[in-house]
Amino acid sequence: MQVFLLRSKIHQARVTGADLNYMGSITIDPDLYERADMLPYEKVLVVDIENASRFETYIIPGERGSRQVVLNGAAARLVSLGDRLIVMAFAALDYPPPADWNPTVIVLDQDNQIVRGG
Repeated sequence: MQVFLLRSKIHQARVTGADLNYMGSITIDPDLYERADMLPYEKVLVVDIENASRFETYIIPGERGSRQVVLNGAAARLVSLGDRLIVMAFAALDYPPPADWNPTVIVLDQDNQIVRGG
């Protein structure tokens, strides 16, 4: 049997843009997703702290150093500029999972600068 555990999390990422006319995904600065131990094109669960919207999408690389977090496609309708997001990636592990399992978590400030973790 396998269980799904939180592997990585970007906490309080601020939405810097929304592009409805895109095929879909979340664009994230590689400096951010790499520090959170996430991968380009990895499936993620996104939660909007402001309005409780929850949706799955995948990461596409943004411009390095830009601190951008942009929702694309249909998900762009679920957020507003400046909303705080939680972006989570999970891993399937054999049960029982390792006793010392700890996800990688980074916390961002209002300018998407890393203030803790990673």
